[in-house]
Amino acid sequence: MEMTRLDAWPGLRAATYQRHTLHHHEGLWPEKNCYTDVMIELVHTLGCDPMAMFAFTHTADFEGDQWTFFKPVHAELRDLYGIDIQELTVWRTLLEHAQEFLSAGKFICCEVDAFYLPDTVGTDYQSQHSKTTILMASLDVPSRHLGYFHNAAYFELSGNDFTHLFRMTAAPDASYLPPYAESVRIDRLVRQPSSELVERSFGMFQRHFKNRPRTNPFSRFGQRLLRDQQELRTSGLAHYHAWAFATLRQAGAAFELAAAHLRWLSDRGHPELMAAAGCFDRISDANKTLIRKGARAVHSGRLLDAAELIRNMEQSWDSGMEIIQKSLIQEPALA
Repeated sequence: MEMTRLDAWPGLRAATYQRHTLHHHEGLWPEKNCYTDVMIELVHTLGCDPMAMFAFTHTADFEGDQWTFFKPVHAELRDLYGIDIQELTVWRTLLEHAQEFLSAGKFICCEVDAFYLPDTVGTDYQSQHSKTTILMASLDVPSRHLGYFHNAAYFELSGNDFTHLFRMTAAPDASYLPPYAESVRIDRLVRQPSSELVERSFGMFQRHFKNRPRTNPFSRFGQRLLRDQQELRTSGLAHYHAWAFATLRQAGAAFELAAAHLRWLSDRGHPELMAAAGCFDRISDANKTLIRKGARAVHSGRLLDAAELIRNMEQSWDSGMEIIQKSLIQEPALA
């Protein structure tokens, strides 16, 4: 019997997949954002430690109408794990590219429509069209089966979802914009000794800290929130949830990962960073409190009173950054 299944990493099965602890439900933000989540699970699946890659979270900033949509730095994924990510030129159908690359042991990271992802049941699945990122890992075209990483775990889809996700029955449309996609090569995968991984991660942390926001981002966020309060109160829950994803969820999840990264470094030779981790934990927790408080306020038609929570986040950010700055002064300068 001819084998038709193409696996970039053999052995993956949704029924037996064990997600990384960062995606356990007892965490404040079991889902961070779609791109960072799939990279956490990819690194975890490859037998490497994702905790080393979160130095980039320390540059999280308020960008004006949203917080930074934080993503792992491709050059750092290559330096830490040997994972090479490059933009994919989608000049054929996405399905043809998936066959080509997965058969060669490469993953495809791609923007797709969550309407056809059964793991989003209860939110987007068969309900609304929204952009999200998945990492394709297993493909069987005759069986119409796809295995993919999305958000916090590994999933599988088939049948009509497969047909529509890959636009197999869609009529030719010159106005259709192909999705953004990336190829993910792991043929140079390296599992660094723990000491080397910590050293590289700490060097990245030092460099990213130099690019931290120059003014307190929570002060700026608080000022913008005062301006947006009336719109939030009157625009309904759908508008609120979109706003909250772009603001509170990104800020909360970014500082949750920043705190986790500091604890990881603290346990591996940099104990002076533990106090800063506590500051960032408080920021993450405050955002979770605020997202719930905001939903209740919008549902009842009230203005969101966030002054105390914002003030606490301002103070925690200042304290955390001061602790880090003082600790890094004691470190030898990077070459």
